[in-house]
Amino acid sequence: TTVHVSGSVDGRTADDLQHVLSREVEAGHHKVVADFGEVDYTSSAGLRVLLATVKQTRSRGGDLRLAGPNPEVLKVLTLSGFTGILRVFATVDAAVESFG
Repeated sequence: TTVHVSGSVDGRTADDLQHVLSREVEAGHHKVVADFGEVDYTSSAGLRVLLATVKQTRSRGGDLRLAGPNPEVLKVLTLSGFTGILRVFATVDAAVESFG
């Protein structure tokens, strides 16, 4: 399942994103790609959503993959250690293909 995300992922929007991602996982979609190609900013609230979703998918035998973050978002992910927690791909297609 691919979830397309755009704009800012911050304190105002993180709960909405968490709801969408959780709904997908609860519906049985345990291999999830978050398309961050149109995300221009993420705060710690956004990082918490990603971490919660990684835990949720992995507990069901799946995973969360992140696709297409811009350089600024990738910098936040790298500095916060998230690139060691979840796999990041340049494109949605590459992320989808990584599931095999």
